[in-house]
Amino acid sequence: MTNEEFEDVVDALDDLLEAERAALLAGDLDEVGRLLERKEGLIERFATLDDADRDALAGLQTKLKRNQALLDQALEGIRSVSRRLAALRRVRSSLETYDDKGERRSIDIALDGSVEKRA
Repeated sequence: MTNEEFEDVVDALDDLLEAERAALLAGDLDEVGRLLERKEGLIERFATLDDADRDALAGLQTKLKRNQALLDQALEGIRSVSRRLAALRRVRSSLETYDDKGERRSIDIALDGSVEKRA
């Protein structure tokens, strides 16, 4: 890889990492997915670099770590929402109480989805 090609790839990856960060901060996971293919292609091009060129990538490493932390936080947020929705579904379908011995009891609630109207 020539020096000019190397700099072009570094600049392209730098721009892509900034776009990925913006998408993560905006919560645009669709855009993050679209950027992933381009990111993989650019990273594959770096696999052919010799050790002298790898030293120039130290600045990108910070951005990669930053974006990875943002991705981890986004995934944890998604997991948290998933757990909360599961808890809400459980609340709708059962009632948990404690008996006189302090043991937890679950009472299943059958929802038929109909409403009876009386005049």
